[in-house]
Amino acid sequence: MSHAVHDTKRAVLIAGPTASGKSAIALELAEQLDGVIINADSMQVYRDLRIITARPTPEEEKRVAHRLYGFADAAENYSVGRWCRDVEVALNEVVAQGRLPILVGGTGLYFKALTTGLAAVPPIPMDIRAEVRSRLQREGAPALHAELVRFDPATAQRVTINDRSRISRALEVVLATGRPLSDWHIEGLPAIVDPKYAAKIFITCERKELVGRIAMRFATMLRSGALEEVRRLAERKLDPALPAMKAHGVPWLIRHLNGEISLNEAEAAAIMDTRRYAKRQLTWFRNQMKDWPWEARESAGTALKSQFSRLK
Repeated sequence: MSHAVHDTKRAVLIAGPTASGKSAIALELAEQLDGVIINADSMQVYRDLRIITARPTPEEEKRVAHRLYGFADAAENYSVGRWCRDVEVALNEVVAQGRLPILVGGTGLYFKALTTGLAAVPPIPMDIRAEVRSRLQREGAPALHAELVRFDPATAQRVTINDRSRISRALEVVLATGRPLSDWHIEGLPAIVDPKYAAKIFITCERKELVGRIAMRFATMLRSGALEEVRRLAERKLDPALPAMKAHGVPWLIRHLNGEISLNEAEAAAIMDTRRYAKRQLTWFRNQMKDWPWEARESAGTALKSQFSRLK
């Protein structure tokens, strides 16, 4: 991967909490500015989960070209590193067509890697990854966290003892490379998009309205077939530590399908998880992406066009 700063000079970056209306704004701008929408959401990459991750509909994809949606299998542990490789290819292709790349999503780490760079961690061998995942199932996250304290205390301090994904990832890196993840983070790869040539915005939404939008969207997902979608995923018997298996709503709907809880209980729990996630997104962007303008959903499109018109 060359990972050189992207030479388009111009791009539009749209972030915000889940259910804030990002995709609708991106669609409108893409139609007005001859743009191609590129996914920056870590769950919408999975082909198994169109409904439960609120991916663009087939009708929306016909209106405007979309890239990096629904192409990864749920059995894959799709990473920010792979997204950087994939998004660089997508950006180059969009620019070669003479069109404007519009990146939209709620995964802050994707945007941070895009505009500030990414640690150059090499690929993890499959046997090491499988062994760590097997141990995670047998021994539990706290036991592996205790091991991480010995190998990579800096990373262990930043993650909780039950954070299965981050603990397993950090252990995989140190076992595969002999170096802690915290060391790799010091030696990063450069950015792909130069932020000074990007119109960027974080969409805000009044808390009460966002809570209502989250609940309404999940109800719509259920009416649209989310339960059957999750049923098909559950039938694959995949590792529950995989990212796709932890998409909002998936674990709770699987518990319902297993007869452990009612559908109403699953829906309520999934909505609560999504609300907590939205709160974490707000906190993360406030702390990590301090130079991003925040704008209400109703005025975000106008603000972005104004930014875009001032770019060289």
